[in-house]
Amino acid sequence: MTQTTLLEQLNWRYATKKMDPARAVPQDKVDLIVEAIRMAPTSSGTQPFELIVVTNPEVRQNIQQAANGQSPITDGSHLLVFAAWDTYTEARIDAVKQLNVDARGDLPLIDQYYGNLKANYVPRPAEVNYAHAARQAYIALGVALVAAAEQEVDSTPMEGFDPAKVDEILGLTDRGLRSVVLLPLGYRDPTGDWLLPMGKVRKSRDAMVTFVD
Repeated sequence: MTQTTLLEQLNWRYATKKMDPARAVPQDKVDLIVEAIRMAPTSSGTQPFELIVVTNPEVRQNIQQAANGQSPITDGSHLLVFAAWDTYTEARIDAVKQLNVDARGDLPLIDQYYGNLKANYVPRPAEVNYAHAARQAYIALGVALVAAAEQEVDSTPMEGFDPAKVDEILGLTDRGLRSVVLLPLGYRDPTGDWLLPMGKVRKSRDAMVTFVD
């Protein structure tokens, strides 16, 4: 059996516009995608975001209304919501430090490293910190897109939604979180997706890549 390459998987995937509501993504595939997100790299290993996996139909319908009626939110079987920390705090950075101590021991300079992190991050404006945390969530989004393609699960990254409304629906503000990006998971509807038959459009290598030797 021929093994599909990563580039073939990336060529297969696209931002699915119409998903088949009759087909649910198996839980083992969802678990693998979620685990890939958990394993994604982030700045200083802080993982300054949380992932909310929404399957409740009513909640997804409410989120769809806050997202300009985009159908994959309700036609897909799972909706992943990436929610970044609203800011960095001493307590949050201390918790990251403790994870490192638990996993690796109380290594030399660990107090200095995380002390420097707190000194640099905590005094900054909350909006600056949120923007930094959101960028880390986008790293994980990229990993999620690749993991979904590897599992032949369709996905549609979405920014076109009202974050304040989604935060309210999911109760994120009280948890110190802000929604960043949505990722419905499901399976394409080959009879109803206008984008499916169209070729993939990407800049050429020469137009996009500069080599500095």
